[in-house]
Amino acid sequence: MHPFEQHIRNVPDFPKPGIIFKDISPLLTYHFDEVTHALCEGINWDEVDAVVGIESRGFILGAAMAQLKGKGFIPMRKKGKLPPPVISESYALEYGTDTLELVQTDKPLRVILVDDVLATGGTLRAAMKLCEKNHYQVKALSLLINLTFLNKFKEEGHPVHSVLNY
Repeated sequence: MHPFEQHIRNVPDFPKPGIIFKDISPLLTYHFDEVTHALCEGINWDEVDAVVGIESRGFILGAAMAQLKGKGFIPMRKKGKLPPPVISESYALEYGTDTLELVQTDKPLRVILVDDVLATGGTLRAAMKLCEKNHYQVKALSLLINLTFLNKFKEEGHPVHSVLNY
């Protein structure tokens, strides 16, 4: 067992029945610096202009990574949270649907996508499409937790750097 795992709390039936939510709050309370460094491992930072953090825990992790590596940070938010002009991408979740948005730009950037948990892959696929629409080249995917039993993301040709795998 990875030492981080003892600080992750499983919350049953949240946000709806049948879902086991991985609460990373205790982990960040005691090991935030170590988590940030672990998320940055294995990435060629010379090929990166900015870190894109997916709302909301991806903000916390991605902003810390950007700060650590001296890169810019770009928030990818839920619908209606960013000022126009925005571009959007809708997707299915394991418990519903949602939409992500980015402030629209024509400036190409090389980015890393960051989120806390990869479950079915719907959010990450939508985030990748949204980056592509916005002229961002995704150079790496960095996740704290990959629930590999729920997705086949590596098999789809998208390598994923994850600190913890279940």
